[in-house]
Amino acid sequence: MDNYILAIDQSTSATKALIVDRKGIVIARSSAEHKQWYPAPGWVEHDPLEIYRNVKKTALAVLKQTGITSDQIAILTITNQRETAVLWDRLNGEPVYNAIVWQCQRTAERCAEYIFEGQEASVIAKTGLMLDPYFSAAKWGWMLHNVEGVRAKLAEGRLLAGTIDSWLIWKLTGGKVHATDYTNASRTSLFNIHTLEWDEEMCALFGVPSMLLPEVKYSDEVFGYTEAADWLRVSVPISGVIGDSQAALFGNLCLEEGMAKATYGTGTSVLMNVGQKPAPLGNGLVQTIAWGKGKAVTYALEAVIRTSGDSLKWIRDNLGLFETFEDMDRLLESAPDNQGVYLVPAFVGLGAPYWQPDARAAITGMNRGTGKAHIIRAAVESIAYQVHDAVELLQSVSGVTLEELRADGGAADNALLMQFQSDILRKKVVRAGVVELSAMGSVYLGGLAVGIWGSTRELEAIVRCSRTYVPQMDEAERDNSLAGWHKAVSALLCEAGEIPSSTK
Repeated sequence: MDNYILAIDQSTSATKALIVDRKGIVIARSSAEHKQWYPAPGWVEHDPLEIYRNVKKTALAVLKQTGITSDQIAILTITNQRETAVLWDRLNGEPVYNAIVWQCQRTAERCAEYIFEGQEASVIAKTGLMLDPYFSAAKWGWMLHNVEGVRAKLAEGRLLAGTIDSWLIWKLTGGKVHATDYTNASRTSLFNIHTLEWDEEMCALFGVPSMLLPEVKYSDEVFGYTEAADWLRVSVPISGVIGDSQAALFGNLCLEEGMAKATYGTGTSVLMNVGQKPAPLGNGLVQTIAWGKGKAVTYALEAVIRTSGDSLKWIRDNLGLFETFEDMDRLLESAPDNQGVYLVPAFVGLGAPYWQPDARAAITGMNRGTGKAHIIRAAVESIAYQVHDAVELLQSVSGVTLEELRADGGAADNALLMQFQSDILRKKVVRAGVVELSAMGSVYLGGLAVGIWGSTRELEAIVRCSRTYVPQMDEAERDNSLAGWHKAVSALLCEAGEIPSSTK
């Protein structure tokens, strides 16, 4: 009997496969990291074939761990890093270039030219997104104009373009299905979130022919079936396809208008459900589609933080200040405060509410007594400060005062960070009972699609939070800490020639 769901969680740094049973319990996990390529300053790439190999590898690993056979899998679901752009040859199944990652800044100059030409208002009005290298369209445009041999393949009708979900669906179905879902489409700068169609004006602006783009489906549709092969011996339906941050919103059961969550990953997405119509935009926010379900779409407002958990990897891998996250926790215990040290993690620019793609990272406030524990603490605290600024912006634009923030993602497992987040926000922070909420969001959507669960009410009965944090910090200490953070951000942005009102 097909009692299990196989979930693929394809993130910026790794691919994870999970087996989930009908009670919503994760019974097996497997993960494989993929290489990060940095061919030039500000450029970030992934190998799409390595990612596809890791999907098969991790899926096989969880099946082996459990002894579950592929005919017991009711559905395969996919959640993925958003905005990362892939361009491939549909005849030989090979990418024409590495995937250009959402963090990549190579198209910053081109986006600035579009803004100078007065194009941003039209882009925002149709797509809900500002003109920024973060989003997919400019990345595809770059590949179409800069990769050797691509123009000839385009003329021959051999090219397909898609985000990571589309690439995986195409590979998993043996090239039979070229599709994406509404959430991923809404992150490309080519999709009109009002008409729910690819927009020919946007495609012409970015130089991406619409014929390359995938069919757009609701997250709970069946996208296709896996090609029977050695790793899955029977065909399995693919559904529950959704971008990772939106998947976490659904996984946190933020199903009512005004509910919000933060996913603490490589970057952090703070997302608020705004219901059946797009909400007004504010400085530093983007409009997006939260999910497509039951032949209807739900919208969200999002504050995007470019670098959060990746700061900790930088502290570990580039500076060598700790080896394991257990070591990091021990060092943090030796430094009960930051002693005035702040890290502004603009390694790939700053996101909401600043949106300064050219800003670069800085550590401020160091003195002769500064040790590695203080720098580590500054990196951890920078995550909470950025989320604070994002939540303030969401509240001011939406007019909704949040009572609590739901939290998920790898860094949400850090109790010190979650407590500090609650202190800085002066709000409850509710940590999910399962770290992999992006994967679980896709699981819940896929399970609803094939009848494993009959309604979201059934989901509410099986979803549990792990821990709730409440503010404990003295208000004066909290205000002083925030003032130090905003002073550090202002100093960095002064060098870039602009200071947002939020930091003045």
